[in-house]
Amino acid sequence: MNYESAIPSSEISMMDDPVQRAANRRPLIIAAAVAVALLLAYIGYNYFFGAKGDEEVASQAPMVTVMAPGKQQITRTINATGTVAARREIPVSIVGEGGRVTNVYVDAGDWVKQGQIMASIDRSVQSQQAAGLEASVGVSRADLNLAQANLDRAAQLVDRGFISKADIDRLTATRDSAAARLRVAQAQLNETRARNNRLNVVAPKAGFVLERNVEPGQTVTQGSGVLFLLAQNGEMELQAQLGEADLANISVGISTQVTPVGTDKNLTGQVWQISPTIDPQSRQGIAKIALGYDPALRPGGFASARIESGTSEVAVLPESALQNDSKGSFVYIVGADNKAVRRDVVIGATTAAGISVTSGLNGNERVVLRAGGFLSPGETVQPKVQKKAGGA
Repeated sequence: MNYESAIPSSEISMMDDPVQRAANRRPLIIAAAVAVALLLAYIGYNYFFGAKGDEEVASQAPMVTVMAPGKQQITRTINATGTVAARREIPVSIVGEGGRVTNVYVDAGDWVKQGQIMASIDRSVQSQQAAGLEASVGVSRADLNLAQANLDRAAQLVDRGFISKADIDRLTATRDSAAARLRVAQAQLNETRARNNRLNVVAPKAGFVLERNVEPGQTVTQGSGVLFLLAQNGEMELQAQLGEADLANISVGISTQVTPVGTDKNLTGQVWQISPTIDPQSRQGIAKIALGYDPALRPGGFASARIESGTSEVAVLPESALQNDSKGSFVYIVGADNKAVRRDVVIGATTAAGISVTSGLNGNERVVLRAGGFLSPGETVQPKVQKKAGGA
């Protein structure tokens, strides 16, 4: 079978016609030419008008005031509050057998010396016991004197043969027994006198009386509790509550200024002890500030303290430059491409020059001083440099 005979001769002639083939390719060539023209137009537009567009965008960017804060030397000041207490509290109670209180000689707010009698207790029975023992001492001393005299006379008769050696030994033993009985009686008398002396309530140390809890006529024993409370030498302290970071920045011996609540007095104190532990709930510890006696200091009252914890080189910014959110404190800095970048910082003490930034800045950055709350990270700005934070 001849397949060529199945195709019409007219179609064969059109397929072989070069003119027809060119006509079929013409739409494709036109489409390609249009695409090339559009591409060239786009490139030309960007080349001639792109830079001008960037300038227009930049001219529309917000203007912000920036400053390179540098570093300043400031004195770190820690503000704290706490409770006033006696530096060394001395509770005074009964040390003897006790009894009925006959007299109380001091009251709260008085000063006492070491060994001073603060209260006395009835000792009528104990005095009679002491008198009886004193008489026993007298009897024992008389017996000793007699035994010694008998021994001395017998010793003079030994050489004459009137007294035997056995008699001398017996008289010597009698003398020694009398001496021993005298020592026992004397010891008993001394013990009774010591017990009687302990009936008096005396000040173990010199100090300031904080509390009096006893009255004449009251019966007291060793279970009666604290009768008097003393502040040794009248010395007080402020138990200042400080956070972990502040405790790490102070040391023993640092000078402080303490102001009792309700007064305008500034008392000079000194940190004498720093708590070795931190409360796991409040994350705070105690710094104890030693203070001399002053009528404005009342144990149990509150006071505030300013603790100078040394100097440091830090960046200082006005309050307007600092922002806060759930992540903490931050500022905006402007990079070389004039885009605002968020920078997290740690702030420190407030000074007359501004707020110190203890971490996050090296001082050379261009920090946005105002309007930071209206910026977004990555936003293009027009920076206006200000040399000093307090300048115009």
